[in-house]
Amino acid sequence: QVQLVESGGGLVQAGDSLRLSCAGAGRTFSTFAMGWFRQAPGKEREFVAAISRSAGRTYDADSVKARFTISRNNAKNTVYLQMNSLKPEDTAVYYCAARGTIESRSIYLKSNEYDYWGQGTQVTVSS
Repeated sequence: QVQLVESGGGLVQAGDSLRLSCAGAGRTFSTFAMGWFRQAPGKEREFVAAISRSAGRTYDADSVKARFTISRNNAKNTVYLQMNSLKPEDTAVYYCAARGTIESRSIYLKSNEYDYWGQGTQVTVSS
């Protein structure tokens, strides 16, 4: 089991940057593949980015490709989402998620593939 806590959200203007952090506590963090999802008001939760447990493989949604970067520091039990060139349509609650796996390079793109979720952090981008 792992507990996840997101931080770093806030209110920014279009074109600004933010870095979200997700700290894990509990089971060894490096045994989890991690993902970021977001949910805007009235919309379904959508995939943003994923990273393998070894950080050797990442994948970004087309909507954020070349603007967002997922990374992790297993020594600090933390996964990050660097968000650049933010747009008003990026406004959402951002959630990190974890899935235990023995595969060092596996990544997961669907929300139902994850076992643990954080409480979310709000990101609001004004135009």
